Amino acid sequence: MLLLLLTLLICTSPRVLGRLEESQFADDIDSDLADFDLGIAPRRVPRQVKTILAKETKPHIQELSIKTTIISRYAFTAVYCAMLNRHSAAAEGVFQFQIPAGAYVSNFTMIIGGRVYQSEVIPKEKRVKQDNGKAKNKDSGAASPEPEVEVFRMAASIPGRNRAVFLLTYEQLLQRRLGRYEHVTSLRPLQLVSRLSLDVTIADHSPITDLQVLPLRSNRSTNTATGPNAPKTPAKPEPPITTVIKNEKNVCKITFGPNIVQQAKITTNGILGDFVIRYDVQRDMGIGDIQVLNGHFVHYFAPKDLPVVPKNVVFVIDTSASMVGTKIRQTKDALFTILRDLRPGDRFNLVSFSNRIKVWQPNRLVPVTPLNVRDAKKFIYMLVPTGGTNIDDAIQTGSSLLRDYLSSPDASPNSVSLIIFLTDGRPTVGVTQSNSILGNTRSAVQEKFCIFTIGLGNDVDYRLLERMALENCGMMRRIHEEADASAMLKGFYDEIGTPLLSDIRINYTEDSVQYVTQHLFTNYFNGSEIVIAGKLTNNSAESLHVQVTASNSDRSIVLETDVPLRHRQLETEKHVKAATAAMAAGAKTPGSGVAQGLGDALGSIAEDFVERVWGFLSVKDGLRSRLRSQTSKEREEHIQQATNLSLTYHFLTPLTNLVVEKPEVLADGTMATAPTIPPSAGEAVSTANELPGDTEDGKPQKPNEKPGSQTSSLSNKIGKVERRPAKKSITVSKTSADGDPHFVVEFPLSKLTVCFNINGEPGHILGLVSDHKYSGVTVNGKLIGAPAPPGSHKQQRTYFSTITIVVDQPRRAYIEVTPKKVILDGRDRMVLPCHSTVAVDSGALSVSIVGKSNVTVTVGGNIVFVILLHQYKNPAPYQRDHLGFYIADSKGLSHNCHGLLGQFLYEEVGLAELPAQADTKPSSILKVKDRSVPVVQKSRRIYSGTQSVDCWFARNNAAKLIDGQYEDYLMSHMFDTGDWPHGTNRV
Repeated sequence: MLLLLLTLLICTSPRVLGRLEESQFADDIDSDLADFDLGIAPRRVPRQVKTILAKETKPHIQELSIKTTIISRYAFTAVYCAMLNRHSAAAEGVFQFQIPAGAYVSNFTMIIGGRVYQSEVIPKEKRVKQDNGKAKNKDSGAASPEPEVEVFRMAASIPGRNRAVFLLTYEQLLQRRLGRYEHVTSLRPLQLVSRLSLDVTIADHSPITDLQVLPLRSNRSTNTATGPNAPKTPAKPEPPITTVIKNEKNVCKITFGPNIVQQAKITTNGILGDFVIRYDVQRDMGIGDIQVLNGHFVHYFAPKDLPVVPKNVVFVIDTSASMVGTKIRQTKDALFTILRDLRPGDRFNLVSFSNRIKVWQPNRLVPVTPLNVRDAKKFIYMLVPTGGTNIDDAIQTGSSLLRDYLSSPDASPNSVSLIIFLTDGRPTVGVTQSNSILGNTRSAVQEKFCIFTIGLGNDVDYRLLERMALENCGMMRRIHEEADASAMLKGFYDEIGTPLLSDIRINYTEDSVQYVTQHLFTNYFNGSEIVIAGKLTNNSAESLHVQVTASNSDRSIVLETDVPLRHRQLETEKHVKAATAAMAAGAKTPGSGVAQGLGDALGSIAEDFVERVWGFLSVKDGLRSRLRSQTSKEREEHIQQATNLSLTYHFLTPLTNLVVEKPEVLADGTMATAPTIPPSAGEAVSTANELPGDTEDGKPQKPNEKPGSQTSSLSNKIGKVERRPAKKSITVSKTSADGDPHFVVEFPLSKLTVCFNINGEPGHILGLVSDHKYSGVTVNGKLIGAPAPPGSHKQQRTYFSTITIVVDQPRRAYIEVTPKKVILDGRDRMVLPCHSTVAVDSGALSVSIVGKSNVTVTVGGNIVFVILLHQYKNPAPYQRDHLGFYIADSKGLSHNCHGLLGQFLYEEVGLAELPAQADTKPSSILKVKDRSVPVVQKSRRIYSGTQSVDCWFARNNAAKLIDGQYEDYLMSHMFDTGDWPHGTNRV
């Protein structure tokens, strides 16, 4: 994903790479400031800014560009940071960026001295060399759970008089709290930045409402607080200076770009604060919003205008000695406010605990009356911090109060029961072992109510509180030592103080979905949102039946509907296109060209946003299930599942590490050179600091020339890079899989051509060539779906959206091809855009691209595959950019080769004609191995429709023609080299 972003950035901003000439530094500060209109009086401010920049000893951040795309509440953020080392000696550049705690880093890349250092996500159990760079995002598995914010930090040496680029992407699902979503971007570069820009695009299926951009929020204690947890703001807060907001119903564009002088007016230390956006979307009563894209769906359920369900709540408050001072005062203030907000139908009680337990109203829950509220305030007022912390007895006491009330005749059958538990310390009295406390808590709760835990300060066992909440259908909230605890406590209560539904169950047509994320929920609170995602198993189904059952204050609720899948797919595609169009429009703003690269890259990954929502939620589910596991086997299963998903989506989670090689800088401040392959005569080789590119006249671009068009790739000294400006004709065999896809197999010895169709499902990955154990080559293709054209007998079409070629001999390498880009991972990793013409040799693999036409992949000199690029300028609804796969030379593949195409490479077939019966015509039979396959004559168009081929067509998804069944050719992922289970190519 980030590889495409990397290529686009290199294409649009080539000056970010490479060693700089001495002359470029003479007036570097002035050139940095020259981008801005400094025509202000007096001129004292610009001189002060120059002084600040001149005093910097660490590398200067020339550009910090942050681009976020939020599609239906799922946010993709890309951060681009370019640093300049003005000095002749090497200097350490430190890139650090705060990300929301609930987000997952999905990629990180460094470009230093013209070399690309691409990160890798690996399982946490895997040992990593000490000299590798590490960036940790989440806890190590034994540490405390997520803090309010994560700091991603990476330090690397930058050679003298050189630039470095850092690229970071992360993803998050915005949570709805108190009726709005909040997106927070941290702007803390720790120095003034020559070019600072922030772009946020919000696109939603529903109209965007209540949009607000708050003033910059500098208080770190609340920098990720949402809604009520944030500091109080004016009724109509003014957005930060230079903020531009464009709101067009379903798409909103927000930009923020203070120049260096405007930054200095805000702060001279580079800590601007948090850029906070709040909004909601228009929603209708009913089943909620369901979106469908590429074989996955996401369901947003947030009903409104429902009667409030009465609640039974017990507040369990820590009054140990460590609560003395500000903590107990703020806690009391929050409780006074919360008591005023209790409703007449609610029941409540208060428990304080230290080494002793005090209950306000023993053995009962009392109704909300003015007298009871007044007496409760007196009890709170008289609380005095003293003694130790007996967490176990406190939970047992609060649970006993709720259990006894729920078994009494006074209890309302449709009420919601919960404990709100607050502590600032670890257990020091009574039971102190976490596992024992958790076991005792489960036994006391008996799944009859929920526990919501709050950790106050820094000396708290957050893992214990998180597990206690998760195992008992609650949530955990963390309040930092320096935070406004009163406001945050009140805010947390506001989120859970208005229950609207309980016992929510959301079901979908059983045979149409698989791998659905959490779909059973104990409570639904006003202003929140329930989000479920799943994979569709039957994409040809016309509709998806959805049923929601729940209870509210006085009755059970059942909501049902049939969701038209094809219609929803088209609608979802429409608003994804609207989002990418908005990003493209925003990228035209002045700047270095980076905005265009970031926008294009985000637009590309956003096309699969529904699947990524599913992956994101599935990982979250697995991590929660890991904490709730009762046995080690169950825990390991959840860990393995969440780890596999983290690796699939390149997420940095508590179960994975992100590792990246760091550049080696010599004592003289220069970079150690990488090994190169000597060029052959007549071939152009790009140095480490040059970018290969075409000018408008097709001549190679000189290192210091301004590019006439986008550059194609970064050579990174990985081998030969040859320019081929003219398209060349290709000659390949007919053996291919192209179009819908239609498979064609040529049998030269038998002088026959056979064809068949594979009616797969979008998202399926098909094994085309499987020769892993012999030649080491595997080819897989991923299907993408599209509606059938009008009048077609088909319900849907499928095409190849991605082809991967994996080589395991003599060393592992691969090529991944999509209609837009080619990823080559050989000696190093490269990304080549498909619109350029270029050839690259990387040892075991070589690739040649004819721009917008085809990609030729050669393995070891005697295996050649050709991949045709089918791209549409203005595609119809039933058209998708896709690929065609052709086998040009198969000499290097073994006789044991298998796969949908590979199994026929060395076969001979025969054709027989059965005599006509009295009432039938003669029929043809194809003899394949020991099988007889009925066939009919057909004509197929290949090579993008430029040629026709007559072939014998096998019906019924190639039944009897291919070994085994269609399902045998489904691969688990794009790099799966698993052997054919039934044929000759097996262990």
